Amino acid sequence: MHTICLGIFNFGRNISKRVYSTNNTTLRGRIRSKMDQDLKCRENPVVLKLESAEFKSIFTPEVTDLKNLFDKYNYEIRVAGGAVRDLLMGLTPTDLDFATTATPKQMKDMFTTENIRMINANGEKHGTITARINDKESFEVTTLRIDIVTDGRHAEVEFTTDWKLDANRRDLTINSMFLGFDGSIYDYFFGYEDLLKRRIVFVGDPERRVQEDYLRILRYFRFYGKIADNPNNHDENTLRVLKENVRGLQNISGERIWVELKKMLQGNFAGSLLKTMLDVGVAEYIGLPTHPNVEELDRVLKRAEHLQLHPMSYLAALLTDLDDVTVLFSRLKFSGYDRDLAYFLVEHRGDKIASRPLLPYEKLVLNTKIKQKDAIEYVRELLKYRGDALLQQFNEWEVPRFPITGKMLKDAGVPPGRMYGPIINKLKDIWIENEYKQSEEELLKHIPDMIEEYNMKKPKK
Repeated sequence: MHTICLGIFNFGRNISKRVYSTNNTTLRGRIRSKMDQDLKCRENPVVLKLESAEFKSIFTPEVTDLKNLFDKYNYEIRVAGGAVRDLLMGLTPTDLDFATTATPKQMKDMFTTENIRMINANGEKHGTITARINDKESFEVTTLRIDIVTDGRHAEVEFTTDWKLDANRRDLTINSMFLGFDGSIYDYFFGYEDLLKRRIVFVGDPERRVQEDYLRILRYFRFYGKIADNPNNHDENTLRVLKENVRGLQNISGERIWVELKKMLQGNFAGSLLKTMLDVGVAEYIGLPTHPNVEELDRVLKRAEHLQLHPMSYLAALLTDLDDVTVLFSRLKFSGYDRDLAYFLVEHRGDKIASRPLLPYEKLVLNTKIKQKDAIEYVRELLKYRGDALLQQFNEWEVPRFPITGKMLKDAGVPPGRMYGPIINKLKDIWIENEYKQSEEELLKHIPDMIEEYNMKKPKK
């Protein structure tokens, strides 16, 4: 049985005024669309009781102690978010988040009384307290809340003890479920059915949900890749809403965008979803070129999508030159490792001519100015990007050790200073071209001629 959730939109009369605001703006009621007002919800939210091995596995001593503590102080607590979804899919959650009727102050008082350490104090401004239980596990526990005012990035919230109201503020139906410690699944907005049908559905009006936080555009695609069993089974109205609101991404921080985008590119259907995102119009708002190189992306997907590409490979395919990499990095603020990988892929992805097919890639490792470990990983990703049959051969290649050291140059008569670099590079080129067969003695024989050549090229004073 279900009913129209009219009570949700009259919540101001029914909850105590425990208000939290991120600034001094006067709290205002949100404007609800007709679709929101007609939103259906379950009269009885309990849809089933879990008894699976995965469910039982979450009950570590620390989880049990946390539950017992909230029981002692008469506060309700349930598992929330991704862990509920994972358990319903038969997966063991990698981490647990909790929701509670206790306010942050009540939790702080409780944990302080019980001598439980609290960490990451910044979370309190979002209604979240992180408790370290038995000095073994840390758990985030968040007070039930309602978004009162939103600006597309942040929200001002009002705390509540109503689980339905908290579920209603969430983005997707599959993320709006709770799990009781007795195994009961609480599902107010039919997320369980959507999960069974592998559908990604916003809670209520998709346009309102997106406008509350434009990052939800990217979250839609991330969870689509996580849940769906078909890369192109999108609801057309949902895609229309995303397209009409995509401009809102320009005000979302690059760091937040990258968190969602990277997870999406590590999931299922990454290439197809990236192309759908481009169709929606995200490119210019997330640092990609206005006219991304979709043809190159298609080539990469055709030859290499099965090789579990790094997220940067998908993005590099859309970039034309190194300047595009710089712009993308400036917008998304990803790590230096990811930035340098993007530069590397764009610079070296072209065909190479050599006496041995693998030789150019060996040189990229042996002549690198970065950590050799990183260079090996970069070349491996480059070969995956190219769908190159050389990948297996490269994986089997053992990096040889260059036999010449700086001390050997000094002992061979190379004067200290600027001559060291050019000579060591020339010796290394000879060694590489001869497939690493020349010994230390054979290489050192070249040094007198190299010194003479260097001195002849040296400008006269």
